Amino acid sequence: MCGIWALFGSDECLSVQCTSAMKISHRGPDAFRFENVNGFTNCCFGFHRLAIVDQLYGMQPLRVKKFPFLWLCYNGEIYNFQALQKEFGFDFQTEVDGEVLLHLYERFGVQKMASLLDGVFAFVLLDTANRKVLLGRDTYGVRPMFKLSTDDGFMAVCSEAKGLTEINHSMSGKASIVPFPPGHFETFDLKPTGKVESLEMARFHCCTKEPAHSLYDSEKIVSGFDEETVKKNIRGLFENAVRKRLMAQRRIGCLLSGGLDSSLVAATLVKLAKEEKLPYPIQTFAIGAEDSPDAMAARKVAAHIGSEHHEISFTAEEGIRVAEEVILHLETYDITTVRASIGMYLVSKYIREKSDSVVVFSGEGSDELTQGYLYFHKAPNPKAAAEESVRLLKELYLFDNLRADRTTAAHGLELRVPFLDHRFTSYFLSLPEEMRTPKNGVEKHLLRDSFKGLGLLPDDILWRRKEAFSDGMTSVKKSLYTSLQEHMEEQVNDAQLEKAPRTFPHNPPKTKEAYYYRQVFEKFFPGRAQWLSHYWMPRWIHATDPSARTLAIYTPDKVRDDRDDLCEEEAGERRHGGLLVSASV
Repeated sequence: MCGIWALFGSDECLSVQCTSAMKISHRGPDAFRFENVNGFTNCCFGFHRLAIVDQLYGMQPLRVKKFPFLWLCYNGEIYNFQALQKEFGFDFQTEVDGEVLLHLYERFGVQKMASLLDGVFAFVLLDTANRKVLLGRDTYGVRPMFKLSTDDGFMAVCSEAKGLTEINHSMSGKASIVPFPPGHFETFDLKPTGKVESLEMARFHCCTKEPAHSLYDSEKIVSGFDEETVKKNIRGLFENAVRKRLMAQRRIGCLLSGGLDSSLVAATLVKLAKEEKLPYPIQTFAIGAEDSPDAMAARKVAAHIGSEHHEISFTAEEGIRVAEEVILHLETYDITTVRASIGMYLVSKYIREKSDSVVVFSGEGSDELTQGYLYFHKAPNPKAAAEESVRLLKELYLFDNLRADRTTAAHGLELRVPFLDHRFTSYFLSLPEEMRTPKNGVEKHLLRDSFKGLGLLPDDILWRRKEAFSDGMTSVKKSLYTSLQEHMEEQVNDAQLEKAPRTFPHNPPKTKEAYYYRQVFEKFFPGRAQWLSHYWMPRWIHATDPSARTLAIYTPDKVRDDRDDLCEEEAGERRHGGLLVSASV
């Protein structure tokens, strides 16, 4: 995880530039560079480095002798950089994976460059020879990037929006700050004044061509949709998604909630680490009250796979105390995102302070890809469920990817998410719609069944009922949801909530908890409510709050058959489908 910052065409004073760039210093605690582009008016880069590969030559803006006219600032990992280097005969000057962007761009241009990348990334590329600026972001927005632009040609780019909010003093045009869209690149013409003009915004599809000398030759896709073939392909693709993410010169750990997703990641990670003979045991990290469902399940998984397990104690009171701090890092007021971020923020803090793991694996993306949210049981048909899955994946950058990135980056950690591997997601989405739906009252049935009988996980973990992370980590006697509602009664009165549509006309809060989060957000980012286009809410039911603990299915003594009654009207507004984070941490 690194922090990138760039400015084009603004004559902001140096102190404002540096202050803005330093607002994201938490993303890269190892080194910082601020550099003006020689010979180009009002063009500069800022970079905060978290050193994962090539400690000596990995500083940015990245430049190589062969292409002195190219300047690159990027945040991400390109997992197939060695395969691309071998395929096209590139002569690398560094061991940095991002150097491949310079070679690909110089030979093929930005469209083909982006389509060949297998990884996660956000980049700013300056081509001084052709006076072009290029921006790009990975397919699912795993790595963040915001763009500030005006109608008269000023532009600034940053990993987080907070690094752009003060860059407006000298701009004559109206400025807007928006997240750069995932799966797109944009090309700008660079004027002599340093101002830019957008020439093209286009979508790309990663890995449309596999290099002939793939690093992952064991990743063979067998054709056909018979059940055993499909399950074999899922296992192979997932294992290779984890393997390619072992690329690191820092210690690797894994977040472990004890739910299906993080447990599959952790178990596969430990297995491959032994095969690759990593010089250390994999550390796993769980957070929860002593009697929390997640903590107990995580202990069982860690014992089964043989990880070096760390357990972080947690109380609802601790979570409430850090809520404001979490919202500052998140830059959102979405209800479920804030709730689910509290535990992930605290466990990330522990990892940074109490362990030597820097690269951290997690289970984000599985629920969206494999139809893991409980409301998928109420999909009217397989086609609707498949379309909803795609919608959720497209919006990950607003919700789960945002949460996972900000809570880990706040403490200088690098997050890796194998469920969002391009080849794995492409294959899973290509399967017949009927194969991907919940079966026999069990969500993510195909994924679970693919790993059945292997001994990778205990059976009761493999088939464990979905639990919301923010509730699963708290005591069974009193959930985080309940504690939050009690706290918000003291923070927001009935009159404030009644006036909420007038006070906050965009995305007006409908609960006291939502009102409180919005108040905190407005304190840090006044007038920026448009950053969130809509709240995360389940489909096919009426809901004003995404709380998982209001679902009957989450009652411990319920059985899976009760899912058929999941969203009946008699439950009214208290039975809202969906998530918090599932056990995606």
